[in-house]
Amino acid sequence: MMRSLRTPVLDIACEESGPPDGPPVLLLHGFPYAPRAYDGVVARLVAAGRRCLVPYLRGYGPTRFLAAETPRSGQQAALGQDLLDLLDALRIERAVVAGYDWGGRAACIVAALWPARVAGLVTGTGYNIQDIAGAARPAPAEQEHRWWYQYYFHTERGRAGLEADRRGIARLLWRLWSPDWAFDDATFAASASAFDNPDFVSVVIQSYRHRYGYAAGDPALEAVEAALAARPTITVPSINLHGGSDGVGPAEGSAGHHRFFTGAYDRRVLPRIGHNLPQEAPEAFARAVLDLPPG
Repeated sequence: MMRSLRTPVLDIACEESGPPDGPPVLLLHGFPYAPRAYDGVVARLVAAGRRCLVPYLRGYGPTRFLAAETPRSGQQAALGQDLLDLLDALRIERAVVAGYDWGGRAACIVAALWPARVAGLVTGTGYNIQDIAGAARPAPAEQEHRWWYQYYFHTERGRAGLEADRRGIARLLWRLWSPDWAFDDATFAASASAFDNPDFVSVVIQSYRHRYGYAAGDPALEAVEAALAARPTITVPSINLHGGSDGVGPAEGSAGHHRFFTGAYDRRVLPRIGHNLPQEAPEAFARAVLDLPPG
């Protein structure tokens, strides 16, 4: 069932499945993906009695901003605040939150800053809260190469390129980031329709510029960004899933992330799985959710 939930900033389109009185699970997609990534996970969780909620992030699918004057920000504080606001709109006091890429960032932020709202966390590639103050430090050459698209989006040429060919760029990133996943045209098309949102390009461009300090954030989110700048630890029970073939963030990158998790923590590397964890490994992703306390 598709629902529309009004928050202070957005009308969030959210797919709901499973028993309404089941333990709630929020499943959050990344860039450039969509809720279709969770279809296999949802089927398994519903069979286990979980209530599953899969929103379209800001800038994706039917989700819309309420006001023209609201900054079309994709910064990390916006993603975390959106998730908190969605929990409020759903009147869910406490839930398991799970995500990867942008969705993993939102889940980590809520788990770190509002832990009373989170029963457990599944995060793709570990601690996803950005170190914006340290973003100017160069990474090793191999990693800089993997982040080419981010530097492209820092330019007006990159903005124009994304506007002109959203699907072409997204499909290339799917291939590069999941080299062992042989997805077909229909699978890609099912998610790519979410990129037609009128705010998709603006939100994506702002996200990749803000994280390097090249774009201002939404003034309404300054307090959240200040809290995140302290690199808060995560105290809730957490499972870190990392694809062994992840083409944008290799698995060794999260090997030391245990220092950011002060509660129960487990790291699971999934062989031959790339960046799109729930769609490539739905059984492993669902198992991680079910291994956490439900509430």
